Amino acid sequence: MDPVVLAVDSGGSGLRVAVGTVARGVLGQRVSREPVRTGDRGIDAGHLLEQLLPLTRALLVENGLAAPVAAAVGAAGLATLGDALRAELPDALRRELGVRRLALAADAVTAYTGALGARPGAVVAAGTGLIALGTDLSGWRRADGWGHLLGDCGSGAWIGRAALEAALRAHDGRPGGSAALLACAEKVFGPAAGLPGALYPRPDRPAVLASFAPQVAACAADGDPVAVGILREAARHIADSAAAVCPDSGEPYVALTGGLFRMGEPLLSPLREELAARLPHARRVPAEGDPLHGAVCIAGALATHTLSLPADGTMLQVMDTTRT
Repeated sequence: MDPVVLAVDSGGSGLRVAVGTVARGVLGQRVSREPVRTGDRGIDAGHLLEQLLPLTRALLVENGLAAPVAAAVGAAGLATLGDALRAELPDALRRELGVRRLALAADAVTAYTGALGARPGAVVAAGTGLIALGTDLSGWRRADGWGHLLGDCGSGAWIGRAALEAALRAHDGRPGGSAALLACAEKVFGPAAGLPGALYPRPDRPAVLASFAPQVAACAADGDPVAVGILREAARHIADSAAAVCPDSGEPYVALTGGLFRMGEPLLSPLREELAARLPHARRVPAEGDPLHGAVCIAGALATHTLSLPADGTMLQVMDTTRT
């Protein structure tokens, strides 16, 4: 018998759902572009189910699949905002879809698993924000992921904010400014004096800041020393987070995942140097897949009772829904 599995990735850009079997892999995927709401009780379990159930039923019918034996749901904010999901999803997925085993995972865990599988090491997931997760397969270690006001150091939002500060320094005539970054900022956002009014009221301020990061890479590639310095400092922050969570012994693996690393050599070149200096014992490898791939791997391991990742009840919780 080839068990059917369900995998879910819920994040800031929406909800992705995949179904398949352990032997045949993923057979179908669907996407909802509407992010799951967060309310007084944390992540809104009802809103997640409103999107997940019809997408899953359609996929099962399209691919001629029976009820999924196991499901893995990766969700942004699960560690601190996941109480409603833990309370409501096991019974709902058993009742509506027939799921018998369920894993609820922080999105950092699915990112880790997508990148490295069940191998010891460290993964840095970076885009607008940044978080590092590591494991020796006995427990999880997390670094950063504290948001653009308190952390996410080296992230797209961090790079964008540092670059816009440099642009305003050039506008004011203060040290540390960059005429090149000022020209880019005014091309994107308008006159420099209007930057605070353009940014501060925005509810999506981190994403707006991160949208400027590619301009920093372009200026660095053209030799602007301030842009080069910003990306070098970002690389140091990223390496700091990786070193904070990476196992100290053995030969752990290190992988990078997320849209930030598509900025190319202006960031990747100093980052390789920083990682080599901070983690000489670690083996750098390409990420195997994304967080949805990680959720697929976790669901498959659940279905075959081979899950070896540490289930700590916060970052990763495994439940038998027939006992809830």
